Amino acid sequence: MSQSLNREEPNYFGAGPALLPTSVLQQAALDLITYEGDSIGIGEISHRSKPAIKVIDDTKANLTKLLNIPDTHEVFFMQGGGTTGFSSIAYNLVANYAKRTGKKGKVAYAITGSWSKKAHEEAERLGFDADIVVNTKSEKFGTVPEYSEWKSIDKDTAYLYVCDNETVHGVEFKDTPPDSYLNGVELVADMSSNILSKKIDVSKYGLIMAGAQKNIGLAGLTIYIIKKSLIEQPTDDEWKKLNIALSPIAFSYPIVIKNNSAYNTIPIFTCHILKLVTDLLLKEGGIEQIQQTNEEKAKLLYGALLKYPDFYELPVTNSKVRSNMNVVFRLPTEDLEAKFVKEGSERNLQGLKGHRSVGGIRASIYNAVTSKSVKLLVEFVNEFAEANK
Repeated sequence: MSQSLNREEPNYFGAGPALLPTSVLQQAALDLITYEGDSIGIGEISHRSKPAIKVIDDTKANLTKLLNIPDTHEVFFMQGGGTTGFSSIAYNLVANYAKRTGKKGKVAYAITGSWSKKAHEEAERLGFDADIVVNTKSEKFGTVPEYSEWKSIDKDTAYLYVCDNETVHGVEFKDTPPDSYLNGVELVADMSSNILSKKIDVSKYGLIMAGAQKNIGLAGLTIYIIKKSLIEQPTDDEWKKLNIALSPIAFSYPIVIKNNSAYNTIPIFTCHILKLVTDLLLKEGGIEQIQQTNEEKAKLLYGALLKYPDFYELPVTNSKVRSNMNVVFRLPTEDLEAKFVKEGSERNLQGLKGHRSVGGIRASIYNAVTSKSVKLLVEFVNEFAEANK
């Protein structure tokens, strides 16, 4: 059977690893065989070679341009994904807080879905004093309360952690907690499933963490954007005096940054994919154009679902925080949901089954999912409701 680098454009709505632009994969496939005229490919070169360092630097430059990252912040990459970030964030930011204040410091979490819940559980498991300022589990993670309803952040708190877009439950923050609420506490955001999907004010965040595999890349690499004032950590002699946990060296932010993300063997091929994706996003008009397209796609899909309120149930009851990336919905019965997924697959509409923990249907309409694909899904949503209601 002969193979080629061409493929029929997929209509894939999986939540992660997720769809990538075909043009990116085609170029990456060629680069995997031979990179820039060399006899070996991008996945075989040393992570400290000049070509690899250029990939890292170019990717950082693309992210800086796309997100308008100010000079106050540093961009770096680490192996792993969001789960790695749960622990590395707690270790590093508590260490920095201790260095700046001489105090061990607490951490605070807003639990608005399964990923922020997991992040809080990991901080507690590692022995950090982890407070909860809001928890919407009793509302089945279907909303984000007004900030005035959140518990006040305790004194001596190193950071407040939010998951900007809950991939499983379809909840997305549309703004940030006000300065009057944060009261000087650093804001940390997991943007794994909506990074580069919309404009953000990076200056409002102490740290942004984003696993690449959900919206803009392959699994194995995580983007970190950190305020430079949060990088410094205690000296070896200071660690024991401050009674704080020592971060594993591979996840020590100061060491990773000092070595330009290549202290250990960074997955350069995965970083190269991210570079190619960001090259394409810049070519297609940057963040403003990306955001406009994503908002149009979400409006189309939500509009179709809302036409049939007795057939399609939207678990995110607060329409103001419905995700533009992960559209979740239920049908009257599980049998109908299984039928929806089956018939969708027969139409080449793939990846629609909801997360195993909540069931239902989930359409992830990330950057690489085209408006054409969303329109095909909307047609199916309408026809399925008419045929089965």
